[in-house]
Amino acid sequence: MSDEAVSLELLRAPVGTHDLMPGESDRWIALLAMFARHAQLYGYGLIQTPLFEDVRLFKRGVGTETEVVGKEMYEFEDRGGRAMALRPEGTASVVRAFLQARPTPPFRAWYAAPIFRYERPQAGRYRQHHQVGVEVLGISDPDVDVEVLGLAIDYLTGLGLQGFTLRLNSLGDGACRPQYLEALKAYLHDHERELCDVHAEKIDRNPLRILDCKTESCRSVSVSAPSMADALCDDCATHFERVTEGLEAGGISFLLDKRLVRGLDYYTRTCFEVTFDLGDGELTLLAGGRYDGLVEVLGGPPTPGIGFGSGIERVLLACDQQGVFDIPSKSPVVYVVDTTDGRAARDLVAEFRAGGIEAERGYGNRSMKSQFKTADRSGARFAVVIGERELEAGTVTIRDLRGDDEQIVIVRSEALKYLSDRSITAPEGSS
Repeated sequence: MSDEAVSLELLRAPVGTHDLMPGESDRWIALLAMFARHAQLYGYGLIQTPLFEDVRLFKRGVGTETEVVGKEMYEFEDRGGRAMALRPEGTASVVRAFLQARPTPPFRAWYAAPIFRYERPQAGRYRQHHQVGVEVLGISDPDVDVEVLGLAIDYLTGLGLQGFTLRLNSLGDGACRPQYLEALKAYLHDHERELCDVHAEKIDRNPLRILDCKTESCRSVSVSAPSMADALCDDCATHFERVTEGLEAGGISFLLDKRLVRGLDYYTRTCFEVTFDLGDGELTLLAGGRYDGLVEVLGGPPTPGIGFGSGIERVLLACDQQGVFDIPSKSPVVYVVDTTDGRAARDLVAEFRAGGIEAERGYGNRSMKSQFKTADRSGARFAVVIGERELEAGTVTIRDLRGDDEQIVIVRSEALKYLSDRSITAPEGSS
């Protein structure tokens, strides 16, 4: 490869990744702020866990038979010879942090984090994508399932999204699932020749995944497969009935989907997805469920848990499809134009920012005309002008760039109050 080709490769983001640039990032800031407000309203505190963990955490917690761990996880050996992995999902790390810190349950946490999966890049999903999510540990009450789902729906509707579908199922628990799995395996073995090549070999290892396969052959077989919903024990059936009752009482519509199983091994009882129709295919905006056995699998005491994760890129793609949550780029309130030696601009900008006014300035002794062009492009509402005349008189000229170009000359010491009184109305082009 030539040096020129190498240089071009170095100047591109790796395949399946994306640079978030100023302007676009304004929507992310607004989305994260909205999610944080909803999470805090429901009693969640922020948690941040490492980007990488001991690989055994995910192999044990998520499951070696899952595609997430078996095919998509980024694994590496660090310089100390330890086997590590980049975080492929959010829950296992939060549970590990819970076990390490041992807070008094119930434990409610929300997170915003990059997630790493080596998979084919697709709409709204990158090899490094980003999620917001919540986890609740220490409460088995089905009303918590309803609260978690309520938070999820509040978040999506708060962005302005409509027309999405909440899909719901129960995966049973250790009391009823084993018997169901035996019945499912028997059924699948009877139809083994009709399954896709990948899942025909996985009937005994992971039969539930066949219900989630998107190939036409597996989907045809799964239509008549035994349903976990029909095999629930009394406790699981009662739990699920309470969940659906709570959703109905809260006016949250849902679709019972007997084929919904999710792709991770730790799920028990309630599982769910929120999907959105793009027109040329379905997009999963948010997914999660209950994982009452995960803490024990990782070496902790019996501790129920439930949570969800939601891909930021996918949610914003859905917002674009519906033309909602359009956050204009942030603009300064004030742009200081200084045709003296720049000292006045330096000091004024510092004064405005200290007073809570977003301010920018011109640099490099450029002409007034050039600085005004930049001020206009910045989207600022006001230009504060300092020339030799203003400098000598101790005044500034303030021009309204988004009105009728009206301008006023005032004493420099009064500029901050003048602008503060008038900057409540955001300038055009700002949020």
